[in-house]
Amino acid sequence: MQFIERILRPSHEAHAHCDLFCGVYDPAQAMIEAKSCLKAAEKYHASDDDVFRARCIAIKEERAELVKHHLMVLWADFFKPHHVEQFPGLHDLFWRAIKAAGDAKKSMDPAVSQGMIDLISEVADMFWKTEESKATGLYPPA
Repeated sequence: MQFIERILRPSHEAHAHCDLFCGVYDPAQAMIEAKSCLKAAEKYHASDDDVFRARCIAIKEERAELVKHHLMVLWADFFKPHHVEQFPGLHDLFWRAIKAAGDAKKSMDPAVSQGMIDLISEVADMFWKTEESKATGLYPPA
């Protein structure tokens, strides 16, 4: 049986954000989660209910982790070497944006979440300036 399993086992394993290589990318996914972080932090400070505040923390941390995921998918799967030539600061911007998501995960300061949102806006600006975004993005800026 092991011989047959070895023969039938795939020689290569592929991974994508949806494991399909669907070609659908959009920084809006990261932005939605980032804005949720901001709103959770604001609602946390507006409440004196300990249970509600604990939920705000948990939701914000979950959403910040999703921001990191969505940014890493864009960085690793959408952007290619020619984009780094087009945008020399691309790697630094993504590094800072992902670090900002980690900071937002640890902080209930709305300003920290706003800083993350500002960096995602810069990522979105780069994304929508690429030729490939026209075929893969869903929500182009108005």
